[in-house]
Amino acid sequence: MQGKRPLMASVLLSLFLISLHLWLCFAQSSPPNFTRNDFPSDFVFGAGTSAYQVEGAAAEDGRSPCIWDTHTHAGKMPDNSTGDIASDQYHKYKEDVKLMSDTGLEAYKFSISWSRLIPNGRGEVNPKGVDYYNNLINELTEKGIQPHVMLYHQDLPQALEDEYHGWLSPRIVDDFTAYADVCFREFGDRVSHWTTIAEVNIMSIASYDIGVFPPQRCSYPFGVNNCTAGNSSTEPYIAIHNTLLAHASVFHLYKTKYKAFQHGWIGLNVYTYWYSPFSNSEADVKAAKRARDFTLGWIVDPLVFGDYPKIMKKIVRSRLPVFTKSQSEYLKGSFDFIGLNHYTSIFVVDNSVEALAMPIRDYSSDMLAKCTVSKNETPSGKFVPTSTPYHPDGLRKMLEYIKQKYKNPPIYIQENGCELVTEDTMNDTYRINYLNGYIGSTLEAIRNGVNVKGYFVWSFIDVFELLDGYRTRFGLYFVDFDDKELKRIPKLSAHWYANFLKGKNIIGLQGGHSVVLDLELK
Repeated sequence: MQGKRPLMASVLLSLFLISLHLWLCFAQSSPPNFTRNDFPSDFVFGAGTSAYQVEGAAAEDGRSPCIWDTHTHAGKMPDNSTGDIASDQYHKYKEDVKLMSDTGLEAYKFSISWSRLIPNGRGEVNPKGVDYYNNLINELTEKGIQPHVMLYHQDLPQALEDEYHGWLSPRIVDDFTAYADVCFREFGDRVSHWTTIAEVNIMSIASYDIGVFPPQRCSYPFGVNNCTAGNSSTEPYIAIHNTLLAHASVFHLYKTKYKAFQHGWIGLNVYTYWYSPFSNSEADVKAAKRARDFTLGWIVDPLVFGDYPKIMKKIVRSRLPVFTKSQSEYLKGSFDFIGLNHYTSIFVVDNSVEALAMPIRDYSSDMLAKCTVSKNETPSGKFVPTSTPYHPDGLRKMLEYIKQKYKNPPIYIQENGCELVTEDTMNDTYRINYLNGYIGSTLEAIRNGVNVKGYFVWSFIDVFELLDGYRTRFGLYFVDFDDKELKRIPKLSAHWYANFLKGKNIIGLQGGHSVVLDLELK
């Protein structure tokens, strides 16, 4: 009996988490009052994945290890998984593109594996890597699907991490720019939408403050216990500084060398919640504003205004790197659009008295705030990436905030989706309700004048998730990871999205239950 207690506790905890996720997805359910035809004619709907999370073929055709290969092979994932095979899109890309076409996707957002294209991070280009991405892009364009390419999605070549610690060194600017140059040269005749770097802020926090992503750097008392190197007080800010300069360098390269004849757009991607004050107190209201400045403003302010938010400079002081005057001018205006990853909203509680009394702070404590997804949950002092669905109206609020603060730039919602801890059925009405709510929130923002240009579901198929491996699933299509063929099976949400993209208003919610019509994928 003694030995069964931990198991029973684990089962009960799993059931609670599943119930919580389902409730959160259902919480915002409401009958739709829109169709695809209500969106502007140039608005694009798609879905996305990223290279390490979907491609597999980790050691094939000249690809060298990236930092995620090193991380997963060291047993750092909660389920001890790796992306060695993942969803095997490297070998199954034709099948996947056919599914995209059957679903009616107008665009597919994917990333290029830097270490597949340039195995050493710089220098010699791998022709088989070029062939793979040419084949994928050609397959997409032949089916009338726009390729939206992310140059970097958390998968730095291990060679550059070993040589100079990657994003912590200004040397990354030249190497990243040279890599982007190869991508523009090889693929830019068919790709017109480029995003330089995914979730810049999350990359910095997860890799260099709390240390849950590779290269897993952090310092006591912050972050995870198994970091062997790092400085949580300074490195997140250094990494962002170099990342922003690398982005600007790539933007100006494209503008001067390629834009005149390729006519493409260059953007940068940022992850953000919508932050609401936990109470109406002045302290909590200010804390919510600080949280927005520390997550969104940290990245977008330099691109629009040429410098970090004033509140960050005031709190972080000498630990925050300084842009030179020429760097500031170089950064200003260095984007054609903002890529936004948004999954949920959170409440913010002021923590300034406690945080300012700390002898040393990291990024999370510099925010002088604690966060929670619910007013019934104890606020946490840690900024931990999460994708728990919560409140679709938060997306509208964030979009309108960007419009007001940053002069209404073009925005692509590049990731939005609902994860499930387990999935015993393809009848994922919970995901349908979630997508319906957030797409409706996007339409409301457009009607309020926000310049939103596109929306991408994360993810098109089930993939290796960076926090959870194969324990959670975001895909419209189920991937049977226990099957040698990695069979793809459309979930109910795939049918729903397909019919929505065909202009059909096909879901109604009656008494908490979904009624879905005309579900054949064609």
